[in-house]
Amino acid sequence: MKFLKPTLFLLFIALNGFAQNRIQNLEKAFNNLLNDEQAKHAIASLCVLDANTGKTLFAKNEQIGLATASTLKTITAATAFSMLGKDFQFQTTLAYTGNISADGVLKGNLIIIGSGDPTLASWRYQNKENTVLTQWVSAIKAAGIKKIEGSVIGDDRIFATQTTPEGWVWQDIGNYYGAGTAGLAWRENQFDIHLRPGSSTGEEAKIVKTSPTTPYLQIVNELTTGASGTGDRSYAFLPPYSNVAYLRGSWGMGVGKSGISVALPDPAFDCAYRLQDTLKRLGIEANEATTTRLMAINKQAIPTATQKISTITSPTLSEIAYWFLKKSINLYGETLLKTIALKAGKPASTAKGAETAINFWAGKGIDKSALNIIDGSGLSPGNRITTSAMANVLFQAQKENWFADYYKAFPEYNGMKIKSGTINDVSAFAGYHTDSAGNKYIIVININNYSGNGINKKLFKVLDELK
Repeated sequence: MKFLKPTLFLLFIALNGFAQNRIQNLEKAFNNLLNDEQAKHAIASLCVLDANTGKTLFAKNEQIGLATASTLKTITAATAFSMLGKDFQFQTTLAYTGNISADGVLKGNLIIIGSGDPTLASWRYQNKENTVLTQWVSAIKAAGIKKIEGSVIGDDRIFATQTTPEGWVWQDIGNYYGAGTAGLAWRENQFDIHLRPGSSTGEEAKIVKTSPTTPYLQIVNELTTGASGTGDRSYAFLPPYSNVAYLRGSWGMGVGKSGISVALPDPAFDCAYRLQDTLKRLGIEANEATTTRLMAINKQAIPTATQKISTITSPTLSEIAYWFLKKSINLYGETLLKTIALKAGKPASTAKGAETAINFWAGKGIDKSALNIIDGSGLSPGNRITTSAMANVLFQAQKENWFADYYKAFPEYNGMKIKSGTINDVSAFAGYHTDSAGNKYIIVININNYSGNGINKKLFKVLDELK
């Protein structure tokens, strides 16, 4: 035993020296990044914590607020887990007003009452579009309804009428990743436009079809054919609640996909329209598809549901968070932000959700001024959060009973469990890493206003020092 203590002491000294060298190498690599030509006019920040103790191992510019891009989703998800619970689920209710006559005529309306579920009719889960429609049709038939004298109404009032956060870029709104929230969401609030390039550069690129068909929308095609190798440079300009979409940009020859995904301008209407259309094909007539918003605009009284006939329950928050972080679905982040506002007893707005998130983490000791949150997804370039604040959220998340599900949802990049974030001239990563010696780290690295391409390889070169 007298030889064991000196041996353990020497081992401790050796490991401590190894860890110190690793951090010194990390600092050198980060300084190389700062001196790189691509960072000449940029601001870069790095914060590395010991995941076990929360001690700062290395930090540079960690108190400067930077645009986060999608790394903000790590904070939104952690807030949602904390406030809603990992087993939280949304519910969508199908109901009717009025009464059903002996011969099966509904003297009233069908109403689809949304709770904000962003997964309703999503292809990622069991409640796919056909599954949902089939369940609703079965419930309608079981209720004895053979004809509807009224309308099929999409009730999306829970989230009010502002679907996209203030501060989102016009070029993003209208594309699938810029799909706004809806109190009654449908198929992740998007549809597809299939495209075909012309025979030569500069010719009009052709619209083949929309999937599903959207006869209530007018699509103005201004796309040109791009040269081979230029790929997809197309954007849809389709504001919320509009019925006219403009396609602009170019669609390159030889693009390896069939088209683009576009944000639904009015998901609640599309949901009601799909149900009405399905019923019509089955011989169950209804007057029209409409929404509570359209009824309010037309100064129509919004009927109150008198009988519920079907309820669809969403996947759990843990399942939603898995796809939220893995696939970086902006819609989910914006929905969760509004939902936590409701949980806090506030109006379901982006601003109130952001306020709720900031106050929640301030209550755990994080400086409010380090959390300038504009939205829930990071798509807004106006977000300003310090790497220190984000790292501390990640550290505190480890203490919670939902952490295993949270951690599981992080993607893997560069051999690390880290969430990526990319918008114009912003690249960031945030997450967790265990090195070859078993040391655990929390990492947040961010660079704003860099120039050129390929910056991620240089960020990974810095992070490689922790392997």
